[in-house]
This record gives sequence, C-alpha cells and structure tokens, in this order.
Amino acid sequence: MLRRLYHDQPESFAFTPANQAWAEAQIKKYPEGRQQSAIIPLLWRAQEQEGWLTRPAIEGVAEMLSIAYIRALEVATFYFMFQLQPVGSVAHVQVCGTLSCMICGAEDLIGVCKEKIADKAHEVSADGKFSWEEVECLGSCSNAPMVQIGKDYYEDLTAEKFAWILDELAAGRVPTPGPQNGRYAAEPLGGLTSLGEFDSGKTKYNASAQLASDIGDTVKRIDGTEVPLITPWVKSEKAAAKTAAPKAKAAAKPKAAPKSDEKATVAAKKPRTMKAPRKAGADDLKMIKGVGPKLEKLLNTLGFYHFDQIAKWSAEELSWVDDNLEGFKGRASRDEWVSQASTLAKGEMTEFSSRVKKGDVY
Repeated sequence: MLRRLYHDQPESFAFTPANQAWAEAQIKKYPEGRQQSAIIPLLWRAQEQEGWLTRPAIEGVAEMLSIAYIRALEVATFYFMFQLQPVGSVAHVQVCGTLSCMICGAEDLIGVCKEKIADKAHEVSADGKFSWEEVECLGSCSNAPMVQIGKDYYEDLTAEKFAWILDELAAGRVPTPGPQNGRYAAEPLGGLTSLGEFDSGKTKYNASAQLASDIGDTVKRIDGTEVPLITPWVKSEKAAAKTAAPKAKAAAKPKAAPKSDEKATVAAKKPRTMKAPRKAGADDLKMIKGVGPKLEKLLNTLGFYHFDQIAKWSAEELSWVDDNLEGFKGRASRDEWVSQASTLAKGEMTEFSSRVKKGDVY
C-alpha cells in the first residue's frame, strides 16, 4: 500500500511542555550517539498529541534526534500504526478484518463504519468525530469479531452493539472495553470447563479492561496530563522537592566553592550576534552534533553563522541560547556545542564531523 503524507499540512509542530519532558527522558534511555533509537516512541507521542502524524512533527522529531528528515519519514511511512492523515477528534476505529473476525462478522462491523462514520476508510465523519480503517489481525481471535478504538479492544461484537458503542462515544460517554457479550475474558462461551476456582475473588472486568476503567484511559489520547508522566529513570518532582528541602535549610550557611563537575545556575546573557555571515560564507553548522537543517536555520536567524562565534559563548551566553532554541531548549548544553565548535574553529575535526565528511551521517 502506497503511504504518502497528507496534502494539507500544518505550518509547525511543538511538543507540549510535559510531552517535551517525556520525550527528552526517552532519549536519555539510549547511549550517546544512539539517540535515534527513540524514533518510534517520539513519533508515537507526537501522533498521540496531535491525533495524526504531521510532516512538521516528523521533522521536529528528526531534529530532536539529530537525524535526517528522510530517516524519520522512512519509519513513519513503514509502520501502519502511524496515521499520516487527519483522524476523528473522538476516536479512530480499527476493525480487524483477518480470518477469525471475518468469519464471525467483521464485514457487518465494516458496514456500520460505512453507515455511521464514512463510506471510505480514512475519511473523517461529517461531524469530525470519527474515522475508521480495516486492519490485519489484532490477536484477539477468540473474541472475534472485534475492533480497536484508541488504546483498547472492544470484543465479541455484533453490528448492533458496535453501533451503540459509536453512539455512546459520540455523546461523550466511554463504554467499558473488553468483551461485549458478558464474557469475562476469553473463556468458552458456555462458561469455564476447568480452573473453576478462578471465579473466586476476581475483579469486575479482566485485567486490561479493569485498568482502563480504573484510570479512565481508553479512547483518550496522551496529552501530557497522565500520572506518572516522566519515565522512572528521571527523578519525579516530589523526589526532587524532598532532595531540595535539606538544601533550603542549609541555605543560610556559607557556601563552599562549587566543584568542577557541579553545574551552577547562571543568569542568561545574549551573545554577540552578526547580521550576516562573513564574505567567505557561513560555516556548515550541521557539522556540530545536535544541529540539523532546522536548527542551523534557527541559529542563522538568531545571528550565529560561524564556529568561532559559538566557541566564544560564556556560560551565561550558552544559557541564553538554550532558552531561545524554540522546541529544542537545552540542546546546546546537552550536546556540548561550545566544545565542538572550539575544535571546528581551529580547523580540526570532531568524531561527529569526521563521520559527516565520510557520508556516514545523512
């Protein structure tokens, strides 16, 4: 199937502050130089935030990971979980159309989609609330036919029950996911034939449906309000507050000089800038690890064209740059641009710039 970017694209993309923090935490999972391994979770987060995967979002993620746009586009177009066109504001419905579901009535469910949503797959309904598509096996064969709506399965469906679910969602209500015919999970329709003791003390719904019901997280998209949001390897705000409390009590005591490896908070100061590059032309700032085409353009807009400009940034000036890298705050410090630029300004090569010269970085 040919997958292309949608013809009508938004002008820009930016993660919400909470999603930006989440994305940066994901990147930290990977060793230095292997940040591109975070491409799928970051693209997924962008899609969850926007509803579908836009070109600016794909390019923005590529910038964060310092990879060429085409590499991110390859991933986005290869995996069918990425929606490259607008979807319904309430939910995008995925109907399983593989063997078990097809035998058990998937065509009837597709008929409901055509009647209540849109005649063709990937079209958004007239009210903008829904879209749908037929997908390959979703692995719930014993509960066929079924659909995936948002992040949850609605199983053991009939056309009537499915139509009711869509009506409920349209009205702002969220039916409990899981089997819709009274089954608890995937036991025989006639009831358990073994492991009868399993009935004692069980939750109202099976584990997946129970969790979705408990936290109210089903068709809801990831929007930065989830708790916990930040990944476990990053200190939570509460943990940071506990750590900060003893320091606050000791604030009145004379402070010892900071050790060389300690980072002190510095006031931001705008560096000296240039209105245009020198006559010889601007340096290729993409030779600096962490600077892609979009960031190079942003740096030029801010008045930075040459390696020696960046090499002269003081701690205060670096702080100003970090604060003014829209969508990429903190990148200059994290990727040590000043150190890299100092080497490049001398006419020497860094490990990264050598790879660029060899064509190993696209």
